[in-house]
Amino acid sequence: MNDKFENSYPYKPIFFHNSNIEDSARLSALKSSEEVVFLYDEIERQIAELIRCRFPMGIPEDKAKSLHNEILDGKDLTDYGVWVYYPWRKTLVHLLDEKEFVEVRTNRNQLKIAKEEHEELANKTIGIIGLSVGQSIALTIAMERICGRLRLADFDALDLSNMNRLRTGVFNISVPKVVIAAREIAEIDPFLDVEIYPEGVLDSNFDLFLNGDGGVDVLVEVCDSFDVKIKSRLVARKHHIPVVMDTNDRGMLDIERFDLEPTRRIFHGLAGDLSVEKLSKLTQGERMGYLMKIVDAASLSQKMKMSLPEINKTLASWPQLASEVVLGGAITTTVCREILLGHDVKSGRHYLDVEKLIKD
Repeated sequence: MNDKFENSYPYKPIFFHNSNIEDSARLSALKSSEEVVFLYDEIERQIAELIRCRFPMGIPEDKAKSLHNEILDGKDLTDYGVWVYYPWRKTLVHLLDEKEFVEVRTNRNQLKIAKEEHEELANKTIGIIGLSVGQSIALTIAMERICGRLRLADFDALDLSNMNRLRTGVFNISVPKVVIAAREIAEIDPFLDVEIYPEGVLDSNFDLFLNGDGGVDVLVEVCDSFDVKIKSRLVARKHHIPVVMDTNDRGMLDIERFDLEPTRRIFHGLAGDLSVEKLSKLTQGERMGYLMKIVDAASLSQKMKMSLPEINKTLASWPQLASEVVLGGAITTTVCREILLGHDVKSGRHYLDVEKLIKD
């Protein structure tokens, strides 16, 4: 990624430790500039919550004051913790340092996700290709903090019609989808490591996306490109990386454990013996034929079946609903968490068809 892109679309927060002389000078200069419009300093509240999380049974007021001073360790309140600057919002926030911040922010995960499990998950990397459906997945993963690094890829920018399912504001129209997701994650948890691929995944960077800097532990593929769907699985299988895909319609979820089954056929065999070489020779009609096999067209919802013939006629694209996309974020996050923790998650296709469940 070039500097020009990052200057146009900043997405990483900037950290200042006021107890550090150089940081203090930089922070002072920032505060006195016009680059800070909003300043939030609720560090006292965060320290009080840190104590409450460590002593949920409650403690006497004098003991709480003693712990408060112990946490500060002789530092002035202004020097304690970290100041985080969000350049795209011109906002400066005073937060607990990373260890304490994570401790408090994940406190309500206990014991559904134990501390030891969080420590294990903190060393994991999840890659997500496609940031329409993938945005809900990425944000849910970030909120639960089931990894230490997220790697996001999407070449597209936000259009108004995307906002029936992407959680964002109208001021983000034309902003790259990966940037929108990365910014929102940073606002939830500035300590999560987020890498973005605003050009999407290409033949030239597939290997870097999947294997660079330790590689990804789980790949979530939720993009629109048929070619990328096929190629990403072939590369993931080569490197023994499990793949998870949510398709919204009828809550369809695919799990492919290439880490456990390195010779497994992609898409559960529904794509036949399709290879990169064969893929390049397919006509548009043949691509659509393969796609219908892969999604098992007969199992699509009735409304989706009605919609498909209307695409590029009365419909600009296939329908996707926010309720289904958000559900997909929840399902996919759960599956990724279970895979990363080494639990027994088998390959297969599953449906969580809410409409059918409530009607039955």
